[in-house]
Amino acid sequence: MPQEKAIATITNSIADFQMITNDAFLEKAERLHPQIHHHPVRPSSEVTVRWEEGAWRAEEKGTVEEALERRYGRGDSLILDFGSHYVGYPHIVLKSVGSPQDAPAYVAVRFGETPAEIGESTADYHGSISSSWLQESTSHIDVLPGEIPLHRRYAFRYLQITVLDTSPKYRLMIDDVTVDTVSSADREALLPCREDLAEDLKKIDAVGARTLYECMQDVFEDGPKRDRRLWMGDFRVQALVNYETFRNFDLVKRCLYLFAGACMNRGQVGACLFTAPRVQVDDTALFDYSLLFVPTLFEYFEASGDRETLAELSETAFTQLRIAAERLDQRGIVRDDPSWWCFLDWNSELNKQAGAQGVYIYCLRYGLDIAEVLGDEREAALIRERLDFACRSARESLWEPDLGFFVSGEDRQVSWISQVWMVLAGVFGREENCALLRRLKMVDPRIRLISPYAHHYYVEALCRNGMAAEITDYIRGYWGKMVDAGADCFWEVFDPLDPDASPYGSKAILSYCHAWSCTASYFIRKWL
Repeated sequence: MPQEKAIATITNSIADFQMITNDAFLEKAERLHPQIHHHPVRPSSEVTVRWEEGAWRAEEKGTVEEALERRYGRGDSLILDFGSHYVGYPHIVLKSVGSPQDAPAYVAVRFGETPAEIGESTADYHGSISSSWLQESTSHIDVLPGEIPLHRRYAFRYLQITVLDTSPKYRLMIDDVTVDTVSSADREALLPCREDLAEDLKKIDAVGARTLYECMQDVFEDGPKRDRRLWMGDFRVQALVNYETFRNFDLVKRCLYLFAGACMNRGQVGACLFTAPRVQVDDTALFDYSLLFVPTLFEYFEASGDRETLAELSETAFTQLRIAAERLDQRGIVRDDPSWWCFLDWNSELNKQAGAQGVYIYCLRYGLDIAEVLGDEREAALIRERLDFACRSARESLWEPDLGFFVSGEDRQVSWISQVWMVLAGVFGREENCALLRRLKMVDPRIRLISPYAHHYYVEALCRNGMAAEITDYIRGYWGKMVDAGADCFWEVFDPLDPDASPYGSKAILSYCHAWSCTASYFIRKWL
């Protein structure tokens, strides 16, 4: 669905929105509030940022000690490199030299996850996401020595300090620069990856684990720069990586109880949650995200063995399946009209009907797993009936034998993600699924995968159908290309065919440490 259409849908639904809370669930979530680990970090070098060969690049200029010994006046600036991506609270102390301070020091600070965020001007930013997310600040410091008042938490590798003005009588020196880094992940708990892995795969794994580490705060955030929220789609894949890396089961459990404790109308799991100043479900419902609560709950049970939580939250899971079933038409196919929003991927041309059908079937299978483990024969029988109907309907109404693909919407669109979700849904058997995935790669439909989130599900489809030879090459060809481009955390959006792609109209607002991108570590550790 085009973004403007989606925004209109959300706006129209706000009048009907209400939050349904379960205080017992929210109390359990609060008791699982994680310990935040703090580590002080200092910059490693001074750099310059320049445009070279079609990209912004950082080049070492000198040592931090040399930068701190210099005196700065109006128009002077410096860029410090912390050596890797960090999330935390910066502390920058300035002092004056020369005559007594006869005017405030007026300074600007900019933070960048990548050199591009330092190099590009933000003065003319007109993207679709609020410019208040841009990581920059100006301050007046009346008394020196004094600290630049930076009260926000920032996500960055590069820090630029620019002196906008002082007075002719004195100059500035930087007395100290540190960042108090924060994460609820215990870096000592990170499980090592296999020693026999190729070096490039070890590096990809390290970047994936680092991405997850930075996003593990008091919940699993989608991105520590933006939006800093608990999004259901991101949370599901973060949890998978967590089981293979930090194994922080309590943080997963906390997030499950938060989603179940603050639902939308009729108990629908919201697309995302705010946790401050209080727990609040957003007024956005995504068809696929609500359903993904179901596999996330069952996978938590598989990883942790926590049957009590599975039983207590099973009704929330079953509710998502019941609400989704109401969206089916008389053929048993998800209705495609302006009254809904389904995500799947960042592609304004993508029709979501077939992909949504695949997500529904996929989550029905997990719902059946939950019912069978709990011995709930009544729910299991109902889910089996819906599962058979939805699969049969997909084969009869969405499969186009002459094309050899599933089609979506009135225009019978063929897209990558529609095929991926139908493969994951198991509408056909493994042999047919493998043939479909190979045909998909050979034909390469025009409506491709854009976000790392969508690429995750393509690789998951390869894994679940035993296509081991393709997995390694794909990880190298997608996540490996981000590493080759200088990523020390994986990005929100990456299209190898269009490196400047952004769903927001500008790369300046993109998150370059984004939760849904961390899943290369999951595939490397669990499936290779």
